Amino acid sequence: MKTKLKTRTLVCLLSILALAAVATAQRGDDEGPTAVLNFLILKDDNGKPVRSAIVVMHAVSTNGKQGKGGIEIKTDSDGKTSFDGIPYGKLRVQVIANGFQTFGDDYTVDRAKMDFTIKLKRPSSQYSIYQDHPEEKKDDKKDAPPDPNAKPQ
Repeated sequence: MKTKLKTRTLVCLLSILALAAVATAQRGDDEGPTAVLNFLILKDDNGKPVRSAIVVMHAVSTNGKQGKGGIEIKTDSDGKTSFDGIPYGKLRVQVIANGFQTFGDDYTVDRAKMDFTIKLKRPSSQYSIYQDHPEEKKDDKKDAPPDPNAKPQ
């Protein structure tokens, strides 16, 4: 009975050491510098914070392709969130929040600490050519069809 217990304990310890070795090997020593990114998400119309906005970050390759995976974090009640350990390089940031247009832009992470203030806009209505738009001034000559009997100039 004691031998079985010692064997199980030894197997558990060896398993833990093996997992730790794999994790250390995956991390590597040549990862390069990393940064702390701080985000402040505000409403564009009144400057108030946006609570529970989702900030999505994806690495971007040199040819502009978005990498697989990514990191998602949510803002607190003050519209703030941060993440530590972002490697230097191109980063695609998207911000998604209910009732707002999705924001997206690419940034270059090149400093140990970076602060971002992002203002989200409310959705706008879809523009239709079939609706009247009295706020637009129309040039009657432009909108009139050409006269088929007119002489070329």
